[in-house]
Amino acid sequence: MTTSLQDGQSAAGRAAAQDSPLAVQVCGAGQGRGDARDLAPAPWLHARALLPPPDGTRFSWCRRKKKELDVLEMPSIPNPFPELCCSPFTSVLSAGLFPKVNSRKKQVIKVYSEDETSRALEVPSDITARDVCQLLILKNHYVDDHSWTLFEHLPHIGLERTIEDHELVIEVLSNWGMEEENKLYFRKNYAKYEFFKNPVYFFPEHMVSFATETNGEISPTQILQMFLSSSTYPEIHGFLHAKEQGKKSWKKIYFLLRRSGLYFSTKGTSKEPRHLQFFSEFGNSDIYVSLAGKKKHGAPTNYGFCFKPNKAGGPRDLKMLCAEEEQSRTCWLTAIRLLKYGVQLYQDYMHPYQGRSGCSSQSISPMRSISENSLVAMDFSGQKSRVIENPTEALSVAVEEGLAWRKKGCLRLGLHGSPTASSQSSSTNMAIHRSQPWFHHKISRDEAQRLIIQQGLVDGVFLVRDSQSNPKTFVLSMSHGQKIKHFQIIPVEDDGETFHTLDDGHTRFTDLIQLVEFYQLNKGVLPCKLKHYCARIAL
Repeated sequence: MTTSLQDGQSAAGRAAAQDSPLAVQVCGAGQGRGDARDLAPAPWLHARALLPPPDGTRFSWCRRKKKELDVLEMPSIPNPFPELCCSPFTSVLSAGLFPKVNSRKKQVIKVYSEDETSRALEVPSDITARDVCQLLILKNHYVDDHSWTLFEHLPHIGLERTIEDHELVIEVLSNWGMEEENKLYFRKNYAKYEFFKNPVYFFPEHMVSFATETNGEISPTQILQMFLSSSTYPEIHGFLHAKEQGKKSWKKIYFLLRRSGLYFSTKGTSKEPRHLQFFSEFGNSDIYVSLAGKKKHGAPTNYGFCFKPNKAGGPRDLKMLCAEEEQSRTCWLTAIRLLKYGVQLYQDYMHPYQGRSGCSSQSISPMRSISENSLVAMDFSGQKSRVIENPTEALSVAVEEGLAWRKKGCLRLGLHGSPTASSQSSSTNMAIHRSQPWFHHKISRDEAQRLIIQQGLVDGVFLVRDSQSNPKTFVLSMSHGQKIKHFQIIPVEDDGETFHTLDDGHTRFTDLIQLVEFYQLNKGVLPCKLKHYCARIAL
């Protein structure tokens, strides 16, 4: 009987016995444990497997080694005893009894905020920078305005760069040396995709030319499209200070940026091929901003940047450059990002939630509740209540109620512990701004500029701080036209009350919160409205 079964076995049956991963798992389980599951016949066992072996030892096949199991011959005939193998309720060797194999390895990373607080995260190996930001946004209950960014900070050489949303974080960390104290920072960067919204600020006419002749004028939007898709690429050109390899000296050279890389001219501003020499390419290098170029590298200005090879970490491998002004540096950096990442950068801007780790806008984007969507403005001033349908009237009512609520709150704070004195109420009015995220207490002018530059030189980025020259006044620092401007907020007194003003008393405000809210809605004497506030966020 046994001989006929062996002779009649088909090639398909042998292949099933050799390749079955479940058979290997069952055999391994039987070697180490003696519970009932090890001895239970599986549904795929055939007749020969249920027959007792010649030596009388039952189920000795479970103790065979893997190499013996690989050559085990199985009959291809149907199982004549299905009731012994399969239960009408559940299989003894069901898939739920075996651990699931997870191919996504996990690793612990540490992310820092601007106040140097940190948070450790266990993330999969294929997580993107955007997904890390989204995870921190959800854990800390922040508002997602698509400006949150992950930064790579290299303190030993004073460099920093924006990690693109599609980049794999673990790959970035794999390029770090064991002795380096590099960090990942999580903060806002309002300028990350600003060139898609306002390209006119990023590509000045005197720095852009074209490899082929074009008919008519080219708008900044068309230049942007050329970077992404056109074969007729724009060229970025201009003078930059370059640090000579192995030396401390810097030399002013004419550079030219093309799709194939960055070149410099050996003869003035000549663009002839015989005068152009290759400087750096983009594929195996990352572009970094120099944080302390004058101090660490002896740069002639503070607008430095450099190319750093992915696999090299020494200062000798850096190719240091320095621009004359911020607008020039921004143009070079933006063009290099567009040439390196191309359409992928535009996809990151248009679809911020599509990452490798499975994040989607439907699952993680904040949604308004049904009750919030059904809110309406009501007027209870008359004998009967009415719904305010005019949006302008509803907005004015909301502003009036907000001001009345603030005045009552200030009055309560001023009278707490002392039922007298309007002076206490006035001092409380002046102090309620300290809890606002845009207020930075006693920071210097340089520190204010550093914070604004870190979070992006976009029109309307601002903060309010105490004045160092006059302790009774405040300063509004804001960016406009890729420059930082400072406006003094002066206190004025009228009938014993203190007000704040930016325009010599023509427009007065009882506190700084009213002042900021007004200029968020109105340009007034400022070059533009206040849009984004700088804040130090803790993790």
